[in-house]
Amino acid sequence: MLPASVRRPAYDRSKQAAGIVHIGIGAFHRAHQAVYTDEAMGAGDRDWGIIGVSLRSGDVAAQLGPQDGLYTMSARSADGSDLRLIGAVQRVLVAADTPQAVIDAIAAPTTHIVSFTVTEKGYLRRPNGSLDLAAAAGRASLYRFVAAGLAARKAAGLGGLTLLSCDNLAGNGGVLRRLLREYLAAHHLGLSEWFDATCTCPATMVDRIVPKTTDADRAAFEAELGVSDEGAVVTEAFSQWVIEDDFAGPRPCWEKVGAQVVAGVTPYETAKLRMLNGAHSALAYIGLGRGHEFVHQAIADPVIRPVIERLMRDEAAPTIDAAPGQDLSAYADALLARFANPALNHRLVQIAMDGSQKIPQRWLETLAWHQRRERTCPALAEAIDAWIAFLRSGAPIDDPLAERLRVAAAEPDAIRALFAPGGLLPSGWIP
Repeated sequence: MLPASVRRPAYDRSKQAAGIVHIGIGAFHRAHQAVYTDEAMGAGDRDWGIIGVSLRSGDVAAQLGPQDGLYTMSARSADGSDLRLIGAVQRVLVAADTPQAVIDAIAAPTTHIVSFTVTEKGYLRRPNGSLDLAAAAGRASLYRFVAAGLAARKAAGLGGLTLLSCDNLAGNGGVLRRLLREYLAAHHLGLSEWFDATCTCPATMVDRIVPKTTDADRAAFEAELGVSDEGAVVTEAFSQWVIEDDFAGPRPCWEKVGAQVVAGVTPYETAKLRMLNGAHSALAYIGLGRGHEFVHQAIADPVIRPVIERLMRDEAAPTIDAAPGQDLSAYADALLARFANPALNHRLVQIAMDGSQKIPQRWLETLAWHQRRERTCPALAEAIDAWIAFLRSGAPIDDPLAERLRVAAAEPDAIRALFAPGGLLPSGWIP
């Protein structure tokens, strides 16, 4: 029996059908989109339960399966924590083990939305941005399952779906549409026209800091709750979700519970990628180089904080065409306060993962913008130097291009080996 202080779902879970299939059901989804959906059903929406899909790992299924999909979320700040029981997730499928069950879930008449948090590398892009067709044909590819599910829907005479990317990619909806069309052209050519006519891929911006849950976190949950919760997630109080109003069919009323459904996501997305994510990556590499373990330690370092402030305020913010009412200076203030949250042990090494997939949209577009105006970016230059030092340090590199990064970083002119035309990560910025 949970303590009375833990908020519970305000709806009857047994009477909710599943309307969403979510691919990539890690901690971030469980602390973000699943929470908005839980609140929407609590506000009266019906039939928006979530079927989670893990493409490879069975960890989340093993955590949530014995708990009937239930888990607790702790939103922590210096003032304390707010505990909630989240009921939106009905079950978790492991695609590698039960591929047909995943396809059937996507093809179900009750499903209207397939959403994604597969991280940048899950989109299987080549350095030039095109789809890696060989990788996309693999067993753990989102494209295989989505295409097969869409084909089954078309054959059954059902409508299309809203495909909702919630990953940190510039123009994530457009990227998903383009890459999925490349896959369909190679493997399901007859499906392309139906896909274009019936499916949409709205752009989104998602923002919430969600560290990896540790064994110490689970022990703290158990001490507070009196029961074990293997699926518990830890996060901050802040949460933001901006969604382009481009849906193929029904959707939850997320805007009633705090999400923003807007005509254009770009200003919010660009600010998040270049200011929050760009600063996070800089904190990771500079902070690790100075011996720190957590974000709140790095931002408290008097050598690092001025670099991060300059990156956000002087280098990233001027490149953003802000939406009406979007105050970028206040946004920078809020980010600095969020980074300093002592209640979140957000590991720098977690942020440092997959640098090759993150850095182009987090740093290089800002550098290119200033270069076109014959300006330099000292803070981003320091961040790049720190990334190269990290690659050269001998520390494990968790990145799909790990070996190629190691080779490029070992070059005498590593910056050109990484970023110049013909380098590993060519971009609009020319070093």
